[in-house]
Amino acid sequence: MTFVFSPPPTSSVAVAGSTDRFPVRRIFCVGRNYVAHAREMGKDPERDPPFFFTKPADAAFDAGPSDHAEIPYPPETKNFHYEIELTVAIGKEGRNVSSEGALGLVYGYAVSIDLTRRDLQLEAREQGRPWDWGKAFDLSAAMGAIHPVDAVGHPKNGRIWLSVDKTIKQDSDISKLIWPVADIIAVTSRSVTLRPGDLIMTGTPEGVGPIEPGQLVEGGIDGLSVISLRVGGPA
Repeated sequence: MTFVFSPPPTSSVAVAGSTDRFPVRRIFCVGRNYVAHAREMGKDPERDPPFFFTKPADAAFDAGPSDHAEIPYPPETKNFHYEIELTVAIGKEGRNVSSEGALGLVYGYAVSIDLTRRDLQLEAREQGRPWDWGKAFDLSAAMGAIHPVDAVGHPKNGRIWLSVDKTIKQDSDISKLIWPVADIIAVTSRSVTLRPGDLIMTGTPEGVGPIEPGQLVEGGIDGLSVISLRVGGPA
């Protein structure tokens, strides 16, 4: 087989304690999966069925504690936001899996930041349009190193936090997920066949807010590597 041009390189992210890389196939994101965040976004979910949006695989980039990744302030926005999240890395194929069997698909876990052009997202939401321009732009999925299940198990609780220039902005616990990891995997697998390389970003707690050029954004979840990035000037 030949192609009309060379295929792009496979997007990948770091694996903790290894030189191997985790190839990224797709990125699924869960919206409003913490009650307090849903309310700060003007919604009151209780336990509504989860909903999803996606990011392209090449939106993912390494933002480990030693990288201090620097990204440009994205174009076409004046309201660039952070959202700290627990991300699930899928390592086995599954379709229509049960919540009881869902964790068997997991390769590992990582800290991530869903970077958002909030003004574009809210404008789209108000007009009943897709969120892609607010959520799925270049360098919109900052990823810490993935920790294999063999090393960290399946975290069900633990502090999740984010700071901007060393000031804490988000501070919660992953036990407050409305839909926990096993349920999220099961629900996702009803609509798509999950395959190795898929990432699921499970939602953010309350406290989301803006990032300005020059600011340092750091975050973490108990037991996982800290994430760190600095925002530069406009692209």
